Amino acid sequence: MTFGGVTALDTVDLVVREGEIVALIGPNGAGKTTVFNVVTGVFEPDDGDVRLRGASIAGHRRYEITRAGVARTFQNIRLFADMSAIENVMVGADARHKTSVAGAIARTRRHRAEEREGRTRAVELLDLVGIGRRGEEAARNLPYGDQRRLEIARALATGPQLLLLDEPAAGFNPREKRGLIELIRRIRDTGYTVLLIEHDMGLVMGMSDRVVVLDFGRKIADGPPGAVQQDQRVINAYLGVPADAP
Repeated sequence: MTFGGVTALDTVDLVVREGEIVALIGPNGAGKTTVFNVVTGVFEPDDGDVRLRGASIAGHRRYEITRAGVARTFQNIRLFADMSAIENVMVGADARHKTSVAGAIARTRRHRAEEREGRTRAVELLDLVGIGRRGEEAARNLPYGDQRRLEIARALATGPQLLLLDEPAAGFNPREKRGLIELIRRIRDTGYTVLLIEHDMGLVMGMSDRVVVLDFGRKIADGPPGAVQQDQRVINAYLGVPADAP
């Protein structure tokens, strides 16, 4: 993936296996968010391919990729502030609805049934992420951490095979981070596959099955957290050398 004369991604070979939690890490500008944008159709790669269960989704429209089974959250929270938590999640569920615009306006039987199913699913997902009691509250009134959880619930409502989380712990305190680790593990155990970008190394090393490291748009490491943490290329590029090192 290039932008003008800048190569943002250069031969990045990344595989995420079903049921894994994979962390994508690297210095600022390494290309992490660009990977997410290519996978979710924000950018069409100049070369190469993106495959979901063997089927190419490169260059597809964003809504097509969502329906294919890829959902994401963003670094900056993007909720419908004046809508309730349940309504925000129902917007995600709408990605799976088959009612036409005309059917929605006319409130056909199918539309009403899908709406009921969407509300039921929204309640289940709010419970899953731990904010079921706040379903009727406006998104803008939720604490910051709960807004993050709400955004994850809305992404899950689209029915993804792969969930992309872009810096989900940004702005969290240590207690909230511990809760986030438990939540992401619970999401994985519920049957989802997770790829996340995160800068908190304690969080990354504490919950990831595998860690992939980018530097200047290239993959420099890929493996279990412990092995990646000891990789000299990763230490030099990102983790840093201990102050007492010779």
